Amino acid sequence: MTNRKKQKGSDTAVQGTNDSSVVSKVSAAAHGYFQDCFLQHFVCKVARRSPLINRGYYVRWRAVEYCVRTFLQVTQHCAKRQILSLGAGFDSLYFRLYGDAALNKAVVFEVDFPDVTRRKAALIQSNVSLSGMLDSQHVLSSTGPAYVSSSQYFLLGADLRHGSHVEEALLKAGLDPNAPTLILSEVVLTYMETQQSDDIISWAARLLHQSLFVMYEQFHPQDPFGHIMQEHFLKLNSTLHALRQYPDTHAQRQRFLDKGWEQCACLDMNEFFLRLIPDDERCRVECLEPFDEYEEWHQKCSHYFILTASQGSLTAQALLVHPEVPLQCPSWGPTSLVVKTEPVCVEGFGMASTLLDGGHVLLTGGSCRTGRGAPSRVLYQGLEGWRSVHAKPSAHSSVRLYHSVTSISGGAAVIYGGRSSPVNPIRGLLKVTLHLEGSPGPEDVVELREEQMECTGAHPPLRWRHSATLVCHKGKDFLFVFGGKNESETVLGDGCFLDLDQQHWTEVAVEGAAPEARHSHSACSYQGGLVLFGGHGRRGEPLGDIMVMKPNERGFYWESVDVQPPPCPRYSHGAHVIGDHLIVVGGVWLHSEAVPGVAIINLSRRCSVEISLVTTSVPWPLMLHSFCSELIQKEAQLILIGGGGNCFSFGTHFNPQLVIVDLGPALIGTDQTSRCSGLTKQEFI
Repeated sequence: MTNRKKQKGSDTAVQGTNDSSVVSKVSAAAHGYFQDCFLQHFVCKVARRSPLINRGYYVRWRAVEYCVRTFLQVTQHCAKRQILSLGAGFDSLYFRLYGDAALNKAVVFEVDFPDVTRRKAALIQSNVSLSGMLDSQHVLSSTGPAYVSSSQYFLLGADLRHGSHVEEALLKAGLDPNAPTLILSEVVLTYMETQQSDDIISWAARLLHQSLFVMYEQFHPQDPFGHIMQEHFLKLNSTLHALRQYPDTHAQRQRFLDKGWEQCACLDMNEFFLRLIPDDERCRVECLEPFDEYEEWHQKCSHYFILTASQGSLTAQALLVHPEVPLQCPSWGPTSLVVKTEPVCVEGFGMASTLLDGGHVLLTGGSCRTGRGAPSRVLYQGLEGWRSVHAKPSAHSSVRLYHSVTSISGGAAVIYGGRSSPVNPIRGLLKVTLHLEGSPGPEDVVELREEQMECTGAHPPLRWRHSATLVCHKGKDFLFVFGGKNESETVLGDGCFLDLDQQHWTEVAVEGAAPEARHSHSACSYQGGLVLFGGHGRRGEPLGDIMVMKPNERGFYWESVDVQPPPCPRYSHGAHVIGDHLIVVGGVWLHSEAVPGVAIINLSRRCSVEISLVTTSVPWPLMLHSFCSELIQKEAQLILIGGGGNCFSFGTHFNPQLVIVDLGPALIGTDQTSRCSGLTKQEFI
């Protein structure tokens, strides 16, 4: 294939991203995320996108709209102002602004491939609503480069990689290099070779003397989500180029400063969503559709950014301002932990696990490659390593995600909560007992005896993404259920006690200030009570607080534990207690420069250390959220089971194998990690 044919194929693929994008925008608008009655005129068939994709296009629309409206506000007293949209595709910006009477003394110029603009011009011409928003002197052409010419709107067909042709067409259409100009680029420049996109940034700075450049694009290519994202666009023959040379906010800012712009600000979309969108608007959006893909939402937002660069008289008009309190970043300790795999295929996310007597791991529920409703299985450690065997399906088997399974006395476990879909929580509790004689072979099927627990008392609200922890009060075992969410509440903050002997939901006195409502947190049995860490809070942000619920004569009391340095806030992680140490692994945080590894939190010395994971010897990518983890104390190892998720519109990823984390380097020694953790080998055995 010649280079010309390859380039033509790539151009066609890039143009295809416009068609997919406008369908997604129409879906988001149709579901109330934003108002745009003009987009529907640019699609042949409306398709419903998932709530995750609707949210993703909402935050993109909101960020660009924020910049456009702010520009129009700060230039309202100017005699003339301009908006130049690069790679505009089927965007409805002009019609939306015209309909809002927001184009006073403003002109909109759009530039895209001739094939795209020719199609858009034909759609405008054939639609009375759209053509009626052009002035009576407008001109529609089928030859270009100006396919639409009107007093306030020009639609130009030109290849942005040919800067001289673009400049000639714009100047001929009436672009004024001295008028205040907003330049928009929504996921456009990254499809070009990096030198070509750099040239456009330099060209805009040179041509437009009073200008603001707004860019929305992808970044952070090296982590697991970034890997999936790149692979997706590579398969579409629309490779993302610039993010390799400019992989983060610092590099993107420096890029624009080096290309002639005087000031530049850059925020990832988590920062924009949480800092620049009012609380009431975020609450409105969160109530539009049932939603339960928080991990993928935050990861998507950490891989897209909104950037504004300015020069000339507009330099002082900062459209984006960095938050006064930046998102907390991890401070890595000097030790790294090596990760390895076991040749055991255990795929799935949203599962639950618990360690039973005899060292067997019970794994239940979740979503796997063949669909939701994965059968329960048992993991056991033989002479040749870990093995997995399926359990016989029972009458109680059902689709169950984000539930809990907790080991109790007598070698049994209790399964509680979960959901089959974001509007269908699962009722009741199951008591599960494993019947196993010896070590089964790899082809064997084990028997799990499940019985419905008929519990009395005031049942707590149904939930998922909660914690269910074994605690002890006056010599009796209770299952303490805390937090979570359900179809009507985005977070729950109640704590409920189940008397396991009587199978009765009962009240137990708990004193002190309770933790704030949350879901996807961790809670581990600790000194008769529990230690709770992290989670997803009411404002949509990860939490980093540590709370200990301690037993006393009346019941329990909550106590906050302040740790220095504070562990980085996260959720959807795993956690385990060894002595006075809380071991936290994986999860999702908002710090987009890295992914969580292992945090060791010393509850007695009240200090912590973040430890990175070396994943070079495991199948890549490794996504440590919505997974299960268990601590094997004898070997001082964590086993990580499953994990992954739906990566926005880029595909679904499942971690394919069992992963082992050797905690040995974090044990007692002479380095900073050891002095903080104070772990000894004896504490594991």
